[in-house]
Amino acid sequence: MAKLDNITFSQERTLNSRLLAGLLIPVMALGLAACGKKEDSSKTGAAAEQIVRIGSVSPLTGPQAHLGKDQENGVRLALDEANAQGLTIGGMKIRFELLSEDDGADPKTATIVAQKLADEQVKGVIGHLNSGTTIPASKIYHDAGIVQISPSATAVAYTAQGYNNAFRVMTNDKQQGRVLGEYAAKMAKKVAIIDDRTAYGQGLADEFEKAAKAGGATVVAREFTTDKSTDFMAILTAIKGKGPELVFFGGMDGQAAPMARQMKSLGLAVPLLGGDGMQTAEFIKLAADSAEGMVASSPGLPLEKMAGGKAFGEKFAGKYGKIQLYAPYAYDAASALVAAMRKADSTQPAIYLPVLAKIEHTGVSGKVAFDEKGDIRDGTVTLYRVKDGKWEAFEPATGK
Repeated sequence: MAKLDNITFSQERTLNSRLLAGLLIPVMALGLAACGKKEDSSKTGAAAEQIVRIGSVSPLTGPQAHLGKDQENGVRLALDEANAQGLTIGGMKIRFELLSEDDGADPKTATIVAQKLADEQVKGVIGHLNSGTTIPASKIYHDAGIVQISPSATAVAYTAQGYNNAFRVMTNDKQQGRVLGEYAAKMAKKVAIIDDRTAYGQGLADEFEKAAKAGGATVVAREFTTDKSTDFMAILTAIKGKGPELVFFGGMDGQAAPMARQMKSLGLAVPLLGGDGMQTAEFIKLAADSAEGMVASSPGLPLEKMAGGKAFGEKFAGKYGKIQLYAPYAYDAASALVAAMRKADSTQPAIYLPVLAKIEHTGVSGKVAFDEKGDIRDGTVTLYRVKDGKWEAFEPATGK
């Protein structure tokens, strides 16, 4: 082998390797020391932060987007306030992250986004908004072991499935339908019923019909439409010929408003009665002067009569604008979820679920406590009438 300054190439490689090793050992030691300092700081300093994902699902596009965004903002406000408190749960500093999904008020889309949230391993879901989306999605959450609290789904079928992870913070349709039916029977002897064939609309109409008949009213017509329709002239013309003294509609404001306008244009001068899907600011906006005198119910008390309603309304308006309908209930649902996690000292659904089932949480809308099915206890229903372009409460009543 050739020599270089009396050192062979083989010897040179060996020497270089030793020199490199000598340089690397101190560097590695420094790196290990730095890692050790990082680990020590976690033991003696602040706890590590854990991201806890919470899902929210509602229609964020389409004719019900104003209601969906209202719900989403209620959840967002509750989680933002929880984050501002710097909560520690299970020895970890917690930061809640909202994963908001749009189901477009469509049952098929609802199952797709529910599976997406399950795959994301969210620790709870606030939603869905519509009964027709909440019910099919609930099986996915149940199978995945995810807690679900709906702020707005009122169909009896939702909590009748026997899922121990399904809850709601709003009075159901059996309670609401009874109040509406009893009111209708006092006001009219002949009533006509229209529903939009959704789980919510048809379910509420069924409960209304039972109560109205029990109160002595006669149902002269039972018609149906869809939750996408806006032309009701044929249905209303047929109903007019039956001489009803009141028309009940089971559905949302996007259909109730044009229905009210078309009733007026046909000279069908009788009250239009509906549920919470109709009792919105958007209904009055869309129906304009045809809204005057129309009546609708809404679970719970008017915002101004809720224990924390005034303060919540001001806080919400400052960040998101006018409350549409469901924001207080979405806020309460998310707040109750967080309260259960804190009490259980865990964000794992399997651990905090039994605590949530027995919780007594003071919310904006009132006390949040659930019965054995997951329905809100002691739910109330309030009737409203449009007067001078505004909804005016006139008859709070228990929904039990």
